[in-house]
Amino acid sequence: IINMVVISSSVSSIKALWETRIRKISEDREEEQRRKAPKDRVGVGVWEDRALLARLKQKLQTEDGRLVLRLEQEEWRSLPPCLVRLAQVQELHMHRTGLEALPTFIHSFQNLLVIDLSRNAVAHIPKEIGKSLSRLRELLLSYNRLTSVPEELGQCESLERLELAMNRDLSALPLQLKNLQRLQHLDLSMNDFYEFPECLLDLPALEWLDIGGNRLTELPYDIYRMEKLHTLWLQRNELEKLPDTISLMASLDTLVLSSNKLRDIPPLMEDMSRLRFVNFRDNPLTLDVTLPPRKPKEPEEDEEEEEDDREMYGKEFMQLYIHEARKRAYATLNVHCAYR
Repeated sequence: IINMVVISSSVSSIKALWETRIRKISEDREEEQRRKAPKDRVGVGVWEDRALLARLKQKLQTEDGRLVLRLEQEEWRSLPPCLVRLAQVQELHMHRTGLEALPTFIHSFQNLLVIDLSRNAVAHIPKEIGKSLSRLRELLLSYNRLTSVPEELGQCESLERLELAMNRDLSALPLQLKNLQRLQHLDLSMNDFYEFPECLLDLPALEWLDIGGNRLTELPYDIYRMEKLHTLWLQRNELEKLPDTISLMASLDTLVLSSNKLRDIPPLMEDMSRLRFVNFRDNPLTLDVTLPPRKPKEPEEDEEEEEDDREMYGKEFMQLYIHEARKRAYATLNVHCAYR
């Protein structure tokens, strides 16, 4: 009996010792897995970064002496952090990639001259662009999902071209954009502007403006302050009248006013000697004016080109309309005088 008790006790001790060893081995293995897991993830991250960076480097090109990165019709909903290793890039072009946002590390790309992100899903412009990219000349963000523009963009002192067309919910610009002293080209078409942005009147270098396809009902009285503007697109708005001061826009040579709600043409526009092309098509003008037949053309004249000029721009129509309106006004005045 004593022997049996001793044997039983020995077996229990051995079993306990064995279970302890098994548990220790299991715990050691779990600890080893926990210890190795972070290193494995880091290793995978490093490998992915290297693969992405190699992929991006393949897209680099040199064009006209500039280092250009082009990504088109590929899926890039965000830009990888490893992109900062290509901070020497001077032009960034991304079209139809599904890009949803520009990262804040964009401030590292201080050599950038052009950012073209047209036709993506970008919802906001990071403030860092205005704060850090002092050399940026072109910012093209048409066909995106912008709802606002940060006031910091006014600090882009070198910006010459800004395109924000077709951002459906964009309806205003910050007053600080008047500080873009070198801005020459601005596209605000197909947005939701119902007022003419005040900052535009203080852009001294602005030459080309498209603000068609919005909801403008009037133009500012002091629009003549845009002294260098030579091309103004106002098509498909809700303009009911034009201020007489539009005739003081000394540099204006192209004016598109088609598909508005204009009832009359300001008589003073007759004196706009530099105005070459104007379009009043599809407006409910009060007078029904028809252009007289063309005089017989010379053999060397291009009939098709002449007809396009006559049809599309309507300068001859404008002059005839003003003349007819003045003639009818005089006739009405004479009738009133005769009854006195």
